[in-house]
Amino acid sequence: MDISDLITPATIVPNLKVTSKKQALQELARLGSEATGVGEREIFEILLERERLGTTGVGGGIAIPHGKLPGLKGLSGIFARLEQAIDFDSIDEQPVDLIFLLLAPETAGADHLKALARVSRQLRDREMCEKLRGSDTADALYALLTETPASHAA
Repeated sequence: MDISDLITPATIVPNLKVTSKKQALQELARLGSEATGVGEREIFEILLERERLGTTGVGGGIAIPHGKLPGLKGLSGIFARLEQAIDFDSIDEQPVDLIFLLLAPETAGADHLKALARVSRQLRDREMCEKLRGSDTADALYALLTETPASHAA
């Protein structure tokens, strides 16, 4: 599974203006609704339900809110670079400025977990995150997120 299977340049927000976790989730639900055709309220409720289980603020300024939705046709993602970092109740108590929303069909099972692992692996790379923070166009962010890692073979 590649990140390019989850996002397009149209599902990247280079400067999302939000001031709270709730507002970020609401805006991501709106964007997710536009991208998938699933109701905004339905997405928002699924995201809130997931956050009640434990924060999706994974540390290092990153959050990966996610949920499974009935009626969704396939995996879908939204990437947002926040204009200003916000409190997201992250595990390291640091503010979040990079958010990757992952939406999956209710029946996704292992595909959902593989996608979460792929996104997490990509965003754990500190150098990658610094490049993302330094880019301010959807096309540049998309190119960074979807570039194939260089081979370390000799």
